[in-house]
Amino acid sequence: MISQLLDRLNKYIDPFLMGCIAFSCIVGLFVLYSASGGSVDRVLSQVFNICVALIMMWLAANISPHYLERIALPLFVLGLLLLIGVALLGDVSHGARRWLNLGVGRIQPSELMKIAVPMMLAWYFSKREQSLRWIDYAVATLLLALPVGLIMKQPDLGTALIVTAAGFYVLFLAGLSWKILVGGGLSIAVMTPIFWSMLHNYQRKRIEILFDPFQDPLGAGYHTIQASIALGSGGFAGKGWLDGTQSQLDFLPERTTDFIFAVFGEEFGFLGNVLLLILFMLLIGRGLVISSKAQNTFTRLLAGSITLTFFTYVFVNMGMVSGVLPVVGVPLPFLSYGGTSLVTILLGFGILMSIHNHKTLMSTS
Repeated sequence: MISQLLDRLNKYIDPFLMGCIAFSCIVGLFVLYSASGGSVDRVLSQVFNICVALIMMWLAANISPHYLERIALPLFVLGLLLLIGVALLGDVSHGARRWLNLGVGRIQPSELMKIAVPMMLAWYFSKREQSLRWIDYAVATLLLALPVGLIMKQPDLGTALIVTAAGFYVLFLAGLSWKILVGGGLSIAVMTPIFWSMLHNYQRKRIEILFDPFQDPLGAGYHTIQASIALGSGGFAGKGWLDGTQSQLDFLPERTTDFIFAVFGEEFGFLGNVLLLILFMLLIGRGLVISSKAQNTFTRLLAGSITLTFFTYVFVNMGMVSGVLPVVGVPLPFLSYGGTSLVTILLGFGILMSIHNHKTLMSTS
């Protein structure tokens, strides 16, 4: 009986992905314990977040991609309506309107769009794969711009960046012409002054600090400077677990969330960073393999977008902490404390597992 139950639970779980995810979560708990100053409560809270995220991953892995394709449009419409609800009725916290109070609890609809947007665009292109024209890419770009604009309005630059990346990867994998990409890049460059005028003051400051953090060493540049010191002081092998001075002496801000990579780098050094990158690359590589073997356009585009969006999380966070990208509030997967982004990330991996393990059924249906 127990054996049958375990077989049922593990039927659609990819062992390789699950192993990498489990190891990443364990590493994250050790780093979080150090970053939080030995807070057992914080670690136990993250364990709860991991359990919830794993349950969501398992549920997603057991859902057929056929069903995901059917709900893509309704899910996207629901997400847009919730974002509009946030804009009109959302709760304001720390100067941002990102949460919607439903009476029984608060939700952050922008997180839903990290999954809903690539699903919608993958569905859209799968319906037009036989006769794709430039107008289809224009419509898809509009579908992407609607939620991104609403998220930017909150403002939430980090989430807007992730949603934009998720949608762009679908466009790219659907065959978007290099001529359009180059033209779009040039257009963005020309319109930079307009985009700059649309940014909030704190967002402009973050970009200015990227080029010279010492112009405000105790203010906007403090995060970048302290993170750079932490990473540099780790050396080749690191100072050792619980022995990082920047984190243990409270010099490093946001050390349990956005800047936890600085804690990891200080304590485990260059060697630890390389091993962490290898672990992330294994996850990305497996996701790309699943995408390449997907049975139809919808699953191929969705799997590719989910995998490359995970890469974006890693790239942006590490670049931000290393001082080569502006501070935009993107967490490091499996290490940063928090439940919302973790649920979204593992939900994505659950969809990858579903695409991989249901492909036999899809090919014969």
